[in-house]
Amino acid sequence: MDAYLNGKAEKQYERLNEPILSRITEAIDKLEKEPPEGDIVPIAGKHQHFRTRVGNYRILWRIKDNAILVTNIEPRGQAYKKGNIQ
Repeated sequence: MDAYLNGKAEKQYERLNEPILSRITEAIDKLEKEPPEGDIVPIAGKHQHFRTRVGNYRILWRIKDNAILVTNIEPRGQAYKKGNIQ
């Protein structure tokens, strides 16, 4: 499966500094494998929504049209706030 970043996630990705940038990039690459790899947990109450843990950061993503759509890349404390899970 291919992975895509929506507008919000793309801006968050561009603001990341090394070394977390390379770790996030590696985690997104692992999501493209079949089946996706990494510390993946489904988000309760949301069909086809998942989170991947990368250190203190969370990548929130969902499956849409047989592709992975990354919707949010933020530190753990901010990632689950209201409105961040789309």
